[in-house]
Amino acid sequence: MPDAQSTKHNEHAKKRNYRPLVSTKALQKTMGRYYAITNYHRYWGKPLRRPLAWVTSGAPVELLRAFKIHSAYPEQYAAIYSARQATVSLCEVAETAGYSQDLCSYARSNIGGVLRPDLAPLGGMPKPDLLVACNNICGTVLKWYEVLARHFNVPLLVLDTPFLTGELTPQAKEYVLEQLNAMAVDLEKITGRKLNQQSLAEQMRRSAEITSLWKETRQYCQASPSPLNAPDLFIHMAPIVVLRGSQEGINYYRKLEAEVKERVKLGQGAVNNERIRLVWDNIAIWPQLFSFYKLFAEKGACFVTDTYSGGWAADHAPGTPMESLAATYTEVFLNRSPEYRANQLINQIRDYKAHGFVMHSNRSCKPYSLVQEVIRRKVMRETGVPGLMIEADMADPRAYAEEPVRNRVQAFLETFDDLT
Repeated sequence: MPDAQSTKHNEHAKKRNYRPLVSTKALQKTMGRYYAITNYHRYWGKPLRRPLAWVTSGAPVELLRAFKIHSAYPEQYAAIYSARQATVSLCEVAETAGYSQDLCSYARSNIGGVLRPDLAPLGGMPKPDLLVACNNICGTVLKWYEVLARHFNVPLLVLDTPFLTGELTPQAKEYVLEQLNAMAVDLEKITGRKLNQQSLAEQMRRSAEITSLWKETRQYCQASPSPLNAPDLFIHMAPIVVLRGSQEGINYYRKLEAEVKERVKLGQGAVNNERIRLVWDNIAIWPQLFSFYKLFAEKGACFVTDTYSGGWAADHAPGTPMESLAATYTEVFLNRSPEYRANQLINQIRDYKAHGFVMHSNRSCKPYSLVQEVIRRKVMRETGVPGLMIEADMADPRAYAEEPVRNRVQAFLETFDDLT
């Protein structure tokens, strides 16, 4: 999630028909410190140098933090590249190098930034000491990180989570647990440190508290009017992605929750004159974040919850720290069946009293998007509310057709004209 968007969020809030969050300033400060540590990680924690790992968004970073490893997220940087309108030039670098335009735009822009860091916002990402990939979000990350491992000549650790067609089985949990224990041994060799079980338990405790705060903050949006809209959720999810297990993350979400709670108390909605309540499915359309949601906000439509930022609101599984890691990271919602995801969306529509939902058919993210039509039909059948499908891409603006999207959104919103 690109915190660079947060400045635009405040600047354009009035004209975009919704109320800005005071917590955005705290977000900028929190994320600014995170990027400073990322850029100068080698100078933190002397005399023991702090290694830098590039990790996938679904990687068990609490384990890395227990080894005093700082994590950076190519996916998040790719979202920032998109917000700063750099994705096309970076993707073209990767495409010229032979990477297909059909590949994930996060992967292409990251590889483009590696090949041409002078074109990347923030000067690109600092060189990693190791790479950690988990396939609980998609399979592309495996080949993507293999490319990075060859380029940088650094170790690559992979966590393989079996796809869950139903509930997590003891066998699947044990399979992942064994890999985590092996990963801990590898990390001991890489860092020269022994795993501190007490430190890992503390990382898990803080991570669980951050998750609880984010979950509670999101649940306040069941109020009418909703205190948050989709851009708020997408922007303010940044710390829970990159600062899981940290006190900084806890401090930030305490501030955000307090502000959102106060909004509910005062009856303040994120969208002026909220009339239509919607649920969003899939990753945000980063290059069109404000212009796209303006189409809805102008008609009094607010996205009161979503499946994307909700992926970080799942409770931690019980057990020892390693057992909890094994279950929690295997049960990520993108690693679940279409039936599970449909029921998740149905429950959100009912719990948040939504009038409809919008699905982003994301050209880049096949695991998220390929089964959406099956899910859409089931959700409409079970809830009786309409569902709109929008075709775009999370980062590459070349896949966004403005006029057709506007026409489809307007036609969809006209179905709610009878709402008072």
